[in-house]
Amino acid sequence: MKVGVILNPTAGGGRLKRSWPQVAAALRRHFGEVELRETQGGGDAGRLALDLAADGFGLVVAAGGDGTVSEVADGLLQAADEGCGGAELALIPCGTGIDFARGLGMPRDLEALVARIAEAKSRKIDAGRISYVDERGALASRHFVNIASLGLSGAIDRAVNADRRKGRVSARALFYWRTVAEFARYRFQHVRIAVDGADPVEARVALVAVANGKFFGGGMMVAPEAALDDGQFDIVVLRAADKLGLIRDLRLVYGGQHRSHPAVTILRGRTVTVEPMDQDDAALVDIDGESPGRIPATFEMLPGALTLRY
Repeated sequence: MKVGVILNPTAGGGRLKRSWPQVAAALRRHFGEVELRETQGGGDAGRLALDLAADGFGLVVAAGGDGTVSEVADGLLQAADEGCGGAELALIPCGTGIDFARGLGMPRDLEALVARIAEAKSRKIDAGRISYVDERGALASRHFVNIASLGLSGAIDRAVNADRRKGRVSARALFYWRTVAEFARYRFQHVRIAVDGADPVEARVALVAVANGKFFGGGMMVAPEAALDDGQFDIVVLRAADKLGLIRDLRLVYGGQHRSHPAVTILRGRTVTVEPMDQDDAALVDIDGESPGRIPATFEMLPGALTLRY
């Protein structure tokens, strides 16, 4: 089996790039020779994954954070749409956010991680597709594997990704303080939400998270009961409430203890549409830790669309 690695050289403040000789040695022990391709900027990982799949690689390893994993998965799913699918996805997680890997319970030790990938059986997991409006006002679409959301999370993504401390402080600390800071200045946004074609519901919200996985935001267990292979999204709606109270209760999210909070509603479904009630105040979207645009957005479940090896 041909094995390709897509490496984000800036992941974890460059830690993964610096440790690449050890990573490569571990991979060679288990897989033989592997082909390395490095990203140079946003969007590269998806294009490289598409190329590897088209070239007949059977396993594509995403080496980086959640953004790298998401782009690689998007490229593999695009390849499947174009009739050159079949490549499996594996992860070597390192980055500001490794929430998808956290949900998989992956070992931190490099040798143990690579051995697990080599010995693991392939597993079909669900993926999502989100359609949204990009920053140029054009319709855009891409896949996601963990969580796509809107509202406060989009603002937090942009703040975290612009923070100069990224890669130098713990992800949990960085996300926590940026969450508090963005929440303090956030204005609740009025949206219309419809799940599986049911009558839409209007609400003022801080966040709507459409979850395939459990964790986001540097360790927040926002969707404690989400499963990667159940064919359904867990849709977590955080409605407008007293800001100081919500900031105080933020700690509940890390342990998944927010489910009974009076401002939280959790729904399940396969398709979700969210529209702004005010077109001049359209909420930012978050796609696996990146914020490329705004609502209106449609989220579509793709059951068993991706093959994961871990």
